[in-house]
Amino acid sequence: MSQRKLAQLVGVDFSYISKVENDRLPPPAADTIEKICHEIGVGHDELLGMTNKLPTEVRQMLVESQGARDFMREARVMDLSDKEWQKLAGRLKRIRS
Repeated sequence: MSQRKLAQLVGVDFSYISKVENDRLPPPAADTIEKICHEIGVGHDELLGMTNKLPTEVRQMLVESQGARDFMREARVMDLSDKEWQKLAGRLKRIRS
């Protein structure tokens, strides 16, 4: 896909795509990353993680929910490993089943 086509689909100027690709600009905002990933058919989680950004729906949940903020604060204090995070995610899924 050309930079022009991607830019058109995402709703940005094609020179912006070029500058981001060539590290002449910082990474785009999370919602722009999500749009780019959607248009090129790849998942956005890894790219968002590499740019230290949160998926839009996660950021919105944290803005709207005191419970979610409290949960994340507690989890941060526990300094969970990636394996522990995955285990916790599995337990949360079972709670809702």
